[in-house]
Amino acid sequence: MSGALHDYTATVRWTGAGERGTASYTAYSRDHDVLLPGKPALPGSSDPAFRGDPQRFSPEELFVASLSQCHMLWFLHLAAESGLVVREYTDEATGTMRVEARGEGQFTDVTLHPRVVADAGELATDEHLAVLHHRAHAMCFIARSVNFPVLLEPIPVRVAV
Repeated sequence: MSGALHDYTATVRWTGAGERGTASYTAYSRDHDVLLPGKPALPGSSDPAFRGDPQRFSPEELFVASLSQCHMLWFLHLAAESGLVVREYTDEATGTMRVEARGEGQFTDVTLHPRVVADAGELATDEHLAVLHHRAHAMCFIARSVNFPVLLEPIPVRVAV
């Protein structure tokens, strides 16, 4: 028995050709738009370390953010199922990418630092949150798709007042 399939479409349109295109490494802008059906364009560029525009989103930033989003959405789902009422959720995720001497590179890890504020009660414990984080990590489609560790370093739970 196979599971359901979900297809996703994204168009990436380079907008940085200028007058010279790729006549040289420094001749062109890395600017592009990420276009998703029915949504506003997302302005993209490369990381500033690779001649990108720091005012635009880099693929590396979006990659780290997607891991954080996926974990958060599963965590909230599991919290609701367990009866834990979450009032706030913040994650200051970090990622490390290593670039080799020849220019190729890869992420070596991403660490999630989720901070949860929940209603007081028997479920608002660090132990219960640890179980939910563990299950969310196991369920996250994106974390299950990468070939490096996605680490979890949750901040102790705060109880809503």
